[in-house]
Formats: sequence, structure tokens, C-alpha cells
Amino acid sequence: MKKNENAFTGLEAAIVLIAFVVVAAVFSYVMLGAGFFTAQEAQTVVHTGMGQASSSIEVLGEVYGFNGTSTENSSIVNITYTIGLTSGNTPMDMARMRVTLATPDYREILTLQNDTGIGDPDRGNWSVTNIYDIVNEGDLVLDPNEKFQITVRTPTDKAIGADQRFTISMQPEVGAMTTVVRTTPADIKAVNILR
Repeated sequence: MKKNENAFTGLEAAIVLIAFVVVAAVFSYVMLGAGFFTAQEAQTVVHTGMGQASSSIEVLGEVYGFNGTSTENSSIVNITYTIGLTSGNTPMDMARMRVTLATPDYREILTLQNDTGIGDPDRGNWSVTNIYDIVNEGDLVLDPNEKFQITVRTPTDKAIGADQRFTISMQPEVGAMTTVVRTTPADIKAVNILR
């Protein structure tokens, strides 16, 4: 009788089957791990995007305009308003905020004058001129429930005339830009509520 050594025994079949199962298990484990990692990364991206897209600050109350010197009586030189954080936002460092003043005639990036405390700004600058409901004293970080009074001074020889529209843009380091768009009144007084 002749022996056929080409036969596929049950033991060999079991070994091949176990090898396929092990390879499939390892492959599925790797794929599931990659899927969970991708889902977690996507969630992180969404949360970061929401934080950057939402506006972190808001204007509270009225925006006031003050006329200038005797030669600038019919124009606005100082603009003052109060800001606070919107609900649920994290503290914001005002020293890192970029403030821009734009009219139909010019667009100017203003400089923070007092980056260590409060005080009135010079022409072409802005500053925090008052802090209400102080949370952490001695810094320019706008904390939740804190309110900062901001004063913007127009650049020299660039006061805002009567019945003129202007925009103040506040761009924080993280988050969406907040804009204040107002029009000066036709008859400018010493103190004006800007609408």
C-alpha cells in the first residue's frame, strides 16, 4: 500500500484556523483602537473650534463718546464702554488683545497704554480705565463676573466727526472678534450716548 503524504490532517487544519482567528483578532483590536483614537481627536477638535468660534466678551450697557479740545468740539475723541465675559467663558488677558478703530476715512491698530494697570490712554491708544467687581486685584485678566471699563482715544488729528459711523474691533488671543459699531450724533455734546 502506498502512503500519500499530501493529506491535510485535522491537526494542521486546527493550527491554520487558530492562526486565522489570532490574526483577525489582532487586526480588529488595532482597527478599533485607531477608531477610538480618531473619535477622541475629533471630539478635541470640535471643542477647540467651539472655543475659538464663540465670542468670549460682550459689551455691557451703553457706549459713550466724549468730545475733544476746544478745536475738536464738534468731534468725538474718547469712546468709553464696559465689557464682560459671556457666560461660561474662561478668563481673558487684556494685555494680549488687539484693538482696531476704523472709520470711513482710516483704520488704525491701537496700542494698549497701561498693560500693568488702569489709567487714561493717550491719543491713538486704548486702556482699561476702571475695573468693577474685582476678582483678582492687580492684573488685566478679565475674570468671570468681572467688568472692565475700556477707553479708546482716537489718533491725533483723526477725531470722529458728527454723524459718522465707526467700528471698534477687539480681537482676543483666543476666541472670536467682538465689534462695537456705532454712529456719532449729528449734534455732538460734551458727553454722548452712541447708538
